[in-house]
Amino acid sequence: MSKCNLQMKLIFTFKNHANETVNAVYYDVDSVDGLRGKKVDGVQGYCFYKDKLVLVYSESKGYWNLPGGGVEEGESVEQALVREIKEETNMRVISMRMIGYQDLTDPHREYRQARFVCSVEPYGDFVRDPDGGEITEVKLIDPKDLEKYLDWGEVGDHCLERAIQVVRLIT
Repeated sequence: MSKCNLQMKLIFTFKNHANETVNAVYYDVDSVDGLRGKKVDGVQGYCFYKDKLVLVYSESKGYWNLPGGGVEEGESVEQALVREIKEETNMRVISMRMIGYQDLTDPHREYRQARFVCSVEPYGDFVRDPDGGEITEVKLIDPKDLEKYLDWGEVGDHCLERAIQVVRLIT
């Protein structure tokens, strides 16, 4: 069993896509052991295929994001991530490691999202999200260009830097 190493805690606020204020606290952790006893509502992966970062686009939402989604009843966070990556990108997770989680509070709810780093490879070409999901495009980008698609401020910069370090360890 790996030890949970709490390395950083970032407290921040941001506006969500509905222009509502979200209060957030991000925590670095080295494994899912850092979530023991905590309910996790969603997962997202910094997915690397070779030296490129995988992004997904939702035409109906109008923005790019990391692959991920909700944790279904009875699923572990790892199972949820593998399923979401397959559904949204048609890629297989070769290896993964958790890098952190964030607790979020918006005007409607409180929820927790886990962040992972993954090494992935395509099953084949991406055609569409098979469950009628909203993903309409998958793009492979140079990780240094992420801010052109997602600007998550200090926490985003921190997570990307950490993801780039960790992907070297798991590939």
